[in-house]
Amino acid sequence: MKVLLIMLCFLASFSINAQAKVITSVNDAGDVATYELDCSVKFQTLAKGLRYNITRHEFKGSELKNSYRLLLVMDGFYSKTLNSEMTISAILSNGTVIEARKTIEDDGFFDGACTLKIKDPQALLKADIDKVIVHADKDVVYSLTAQNKAIFKKNLQNIIDAK
Repeated sequence: MKVLLIMLCFLASFSINAQAKVITSVNDAGDVATYELDCSVKFQTLAKGLRYNITRHEFKGSELKNSYRLLLVMDGFYSKTLNSEMTISAILSNGTVIEARKTIEDDGFFDGACTLKIKDPQALLKADIDKVIVHADKDVVYSLTAQNKAIFKKNLQNIIDAK
């Protein structure tokens, strides 16, 4: 009975802490609001060795526009490549591929961080990110667990709904 109670407390605390808080800021001119996950303590985990942050920029003016970005950070990922750039791909469950090209640093190394533009956040809510592939000297594949997919969707929904 005690073991079950401890497990329930652990699961409850994990689910509460799984989602990140949304931080809101407005630029000095007041025409751009930024909503992003609070990564001041730690980044959210997308897969083992792959962390993320989601940011939405809301531009005020004659028409309200939003720009969404997904920052990916690969823990300890440094790759020496012969190319001047590399491609990072997020493969969705519906077959859609979100890609970004990352320019390699002057020293020839990829620093392990890149930003993907999210053109349709609602479509990303409907489909899961199944895996992220870093196309380097050899492809590195990050596969997502069902739990991380669910937490990612909750965090994305919180960014979309933020005011």
